[in-house]
Amino acid sequence: MWTTKKITLMFLSGVASVALVSQASALEAQAFVDRVAAVYNSFDYNIEFGPATLNSDAVTVQGVTVSVAATGGEPMHFDTELTFSGVSELADGGYHADSLTIPDIETEFATDPKGKLSMSDIRVDDLYIPGGDTVSGVAMLQLYGSISTGPLSLRRNGVEVASYESFETGSDFNPAQGSAELVDISSSMMISGIMADLSTVSEEDPGAGAIIEALGLTTISGDISEDVTWSMADGHLSLNKFLIDFADVGSLDLTAEVTGLTPAVLEQISAMQASMSADGTSSDEKAQAQMMQSMAIMQDVSIVGASLRYDDASLAGKLLDFFAAQSGTDRASFVAGLKSMLPIVIGEVGIPALVDLVVPPVSAFLDNPESLEIDVAPPSPTSALVLMTAAANPASLIKALGLAVQTNMTADE
Repeated sequence: MWTTKKITLMFLSGVASVALVSQASALEAQAFVDRVAAVYNSFDYNIEFGPATLNSDAVTVQGVTVSVAATGGEPMHFDTELTFSGVSELADGGYHADSLTIPDIETEFATDPKGKLSMSDIRVDDLYIPGGDTVSGVAMLQLYGSISTGPLSLRRNGVEVASYESFETGSDFNPAQGSAELVDISSSMMISGIMADLSTVSEEDPGAGAIIEALGLTTISGDISEDVTWSMADGHLSLNKFLIDFADVGSLDLTAEVTGLTPAVLEQISAMQASMSADGTSSDEKAQAQMMQSMAIMQDVSIVGASLRYDDASLAGKLLDFFAAQSGTDRASFVAGLKSMLPIVIGEVGIPALVDLVVPPVSAFLDNPESLEIDVAPPSPTSALVLMTAAANPASLIKALGLAVQTNMTADE
């Protein structure tokens, strides 16, 4: 009899222990997803997670609904399983997760015409979810180590109209991710194997479709890449490359360099955005006040230089040939007409210095379309506030910016 009671008590004790452990696990999983939602809510993402469960150090979530407050759009619901692996709690009440994986997506998003989206191998590595009552600007820069996906395909009535082979973006942090004393960041992004089928444009816009076909652009392919370095001490940010490169079309590359974009400036920008979101109202007085606040923040940010360069790979020549044919003339005559009109068109802006700056290089590009580059190179780093003031006198602004336009120069000149 005593043995029977003892066994029964041990069994009930075990059941109670399992129940308590399960309850604790559920609470820990819920606390984790609640913190994720709270952090992303700091910059206008409203996230509602489905039921969350904890198995060892993995949190599994059934479905998520996301909306962006600033856009006012309808919430998007994703009925899929999210798996956060290697979840651990940090000393400040935040969390770190080794990875977030999402099952391959295959979903329809329109009926007429029928649209279908598919994406595979979706993964986020090194998620950092800071704790505390507020999320600092420096913490926001470190929310993930990398994001990657495999192929993406977009279909219209069963025909693939856009795709890419892979997407990857990531950052290296110095010191390690999650440090409040962040020294610098190096980031990169690559979208490889982009394809767009523009042959169906004619179904919606016959005129545009005819131009696309005449230019031989019914199918285009290329890559997009980016490289950025950012030092926190002086806020020196270098956009070393933002390159859009499409085969047999052309490439567009943007580079820029600024200083003064420090953690303190990030905090001011973050506070201003939070204030704007919390208010939710608009008026001329409020807009003016926000503009003045923005100018005050940006007075410590200086432009070192910037460049926008286009390298042609046949698109410019095809456009000139096409519009010449539309005008009933040959390319040489059409280009001569454009060059004669160019000083008049630029002159209508009312800035004589701009005519001298733009007309010679653009005329040379029309004669031989290889490359066209616009450079900003102030004599010394110039604050955004100074440039805003100089804008009242366009000729003065051109000088302050060190604005230059070059054509048919090699990339390293």
